[in-house]
Amino acid sequence: MDIVKKALAIFMTSVMCMFVLAACGEKSQEDVIKSLEKKTENLKGYKTQATMVFHQGDKKQKYKAEISYKSSDFYKIVLDGGEQSNKQMIIKNDNGVFVLTPALKKKYSFESKWPNNRSQYYLYQSLVTDILNDPEPDFETKDDQYVFTTATNYKTKELAHQKIVLNKDLEPKKVQIMDKDMNTVIDVSFNDFKFNPEFEKGTFDEDKAMSAARIEKPTMANQDKELTVVRPNLNWENTKLALVKKVKNDDKVRHVIKYEGDRSFTLIESKSDVAETSSTVSASGNPVDLGYAVGTITDGSLSWSYNGTDFYLASDNLTQKEMIEVAGSMNSGLVK
Repeated sequence: MDIVKKALAIFMTSVMCMFVLAACGEKSQEDVIKSLEKKTENLKGYKTQATMVFHQGDKKQKYKAEISYKSSDFYKIVLDGGEQSNKQMIIKNDNGVFVLTPALKKKYSFESKWPNNRSQYYLYQSLVTDILNDPEPDFETKDDQYVFTTATNYKTKELAHQKIVLNKDLEPKKVQIMDKDMNTVIDVSFNDFKFNPEFEKGTFDEDKAMSAARIEKPTMANQDKELTVVRPNLNWENTKLALVKKVKNDDKVRHVIKYEGDRSFTLIESKSDVAETSSTVSASGNPVDLGYAVGTITDGSLSWSYNGTDFYLASDNLTQKEMIEVAGSMNSGLVK
């Protein structure tokens, strides 16, 4: 009997040791946060590809981006709207912030605090900053991954929360952006994430990036092609289509679309012009990622180019989030 008791005691002691060792090997929230702080302090750069899915009601739209970062403040984001001729870039270097549309030979320069003026769901430092700035983030360890649910730094409650999934090496795997009711608005998946890679010379040079695109004059900019007018695909109560008008001025045809009601706005569409030579144009506002294009946003306007059309949206009462929602709805919207 004593032998049985001793054997049972030894077994129980072994089991307890196994639990203790397992617990010791599991990092706490504080451990992971300290590791993230150290990782970002020593970060020299990274490179990754991201797949972004935007949820608009029952519809989903998928886009891709290539992201490069080099310490201390160099960025290059290549946004793929689905066609080579629709690729755009955001570049930040010592010269400033630039939005490039190689197909149109257009380059815009911004005096902007981008990307530090709000959360950026595809930038590693932004995700870490949001984790560190949230006083009470939710944390769990799941399937050998660390999962943080935090508040965001967007100017809208519709992008209020985010779930950030990191692997054991603290590389980002997935991000979910959610509204105030925890409904998913944007899904981001990261592929082939590499810390501290080698970059080719000129990677973050705006002029070299424009030249390296080597995109031939696209058929989408053919001036003989009839402009396709796209209307927003919205389900806003108390906001109705009030005017669709074709205006010709200085041989330039523009289509003016007005919506009136609780959330009124005016949308102007015109055919994109391909510049004879690449030149830099100063732009006000901030660059904004629309998923399928990069736009320029201010408190009262949003402009962007896509598939051979220039869009300009102006409103006195739409928020920036609502203007972005209008633009997003038009990529899958009602075509006239």
